[in-house]
Amino acid sequence: MNHKKLFIPGPTEVRPEILQAMATPQIGHRSKEFQNLYTTIYPKLQDFLYTKGQVFLFTSSSTGAMEASVRNTVAKRCLSCMCGAFSDRWHTMATSNGIEADPLQVEWGKAIKPEMIDEKLKTGKYDAITFVFNETSTGVMNPLYEVAEVMKKYPDVMFLVDAVSAMAGVKIEVDKLGIDVCLAGVQKAFAMPAGLTICTASEKALKKAATVKNRGYYFDFLTMLKYHEKNQTTTTPTIPHFFALNAQMDDIAKEGYDNRFERHKKMAKIVQDWAKEHFALFPEPGYESLTLTCVKNTRGISVADLNTELGKHWITISNGYGKLKEQTFRIAHMGDAQVSDIMGLLELINSILGL
Repeated sequence: MNHKKLFIPGPTEVRPEILQAMATPQIGHRSKEFQNLYTTIYPKLQDFLYTKGQVFLFTSSSTGAMEASVRNTVAKRCLSCMCGAFSDRWHTMATSNGIEADPLQVEWGKAIKPEMIDEKLKTGKYDAITFVFNETSTGVMNPLYEVAEVMKKYPDVMFLVDAVSAMAGVKIEVDKLGIDVCLAGVQKAFAMPAGLTICTASEKALKKAATVKNRGYYFDFLTMLKYHEKNQTTTTPTIPHFFALNAQMDDIAKEGYDNRFERHKKMAKIVQDWAKEHFALFPEPGYESLTLTCVKNTRGISVADLNTELGKHWITISNGYGKLKEQTFRIAHMGDAQVSDIMGLLELINSILGL
C-alpha cells in the first residue's frame, strides 16, 4: 500500500503491531470478555495519568469530550481561555450549548498566563474554565503547572483541560494538578488510529454533574459512571480501539513513562533548534510545544510545494492551520516517532530547500 509517513500533528503514524491489535475478532460489548478487557485497560490509564479518579473512554473525537465537559460541569458561567483555533472552538461549543461563557483571549502565538486567569477568577463570576494545554494550531504549550497553582485558590471552579496533543507525550499528573476533566484523543501522542478519546473526571466533576441540568445522554458523565460500575460503556464502543489501546499501554509501560517523555523532549529540541537556525518559531519564547513545532515561514517558501516534494519521498508535514496557512508550517514529533525519524525528515527538507 502506498502510504505517506505522517509528521503531522494528528493523526500520527501507527505501528503495524497496533494496527494488528485492532484486527482482533469482535466480542460483544455486554460480554464477560469485554468486561475483562475494560478492567485490564482501566488501571493502566489511571497509572499513566497519575490519577485515582474516574477515566472515561469516549467513542468520539476529542471534540465530543470537550463538549461533554462543559455540558456536565458548568452551571453558572465559563471562562474560555483562547489562544488558537481549538481553544477558540471550545468557547463556541460552550455558547452553542446555551452556556454563559466569556473569552479570555490572546493573540495566536501567545500563551495564556497564570496571572490572566487569576485576574478573571477573583471576580467570582465563574464556576469553570476551559484551558488548552497544548494549542495544536499554534504550537504553543501553555503553562499547565503554573496555572494549576492559581486554580488551587479557587476550589469551587472546575478546571477543564484539553490535553489533546500533549497527553502521552508530556507528563500530566492529573490528581496533583487538581484537574477536574483532562481529555485527549488517541490519534496524536498515543499513536493510535482516530476514534477514541480518553477523559478523566474528578470526584468534584462528578458531584458537579449531579447539579447540572440538560447534560444530554450520550456524553452524560453520570450515565457513563453507572455503566462503568458494570465495567461497560453506555453504548456500543469502538471495540477494536480497546484492543489496540490495551496493547499500546503495555508498550508504553515497557518503554517507561519517563523515557517516553524524555524522548519527546529530545525530538522537540532537535526540530526547534533546526527551525531557529533556518526559519523562526511561531510561539512566543518559553512556550514552545514538546510534541509539535509550529515554524514561522520567514523564508516565504511555498509550504504546499514543499509538501509536494516531500510526498515524492512518501512523507508529509502539515501546513499552517486556518489563517496561518503558508505563514507557518507544523512538524509533529510525537507518539512512537523516534529521534532517527526526525533527523531523517529534517535532512530531507534541507535537501529539498537547499539549506
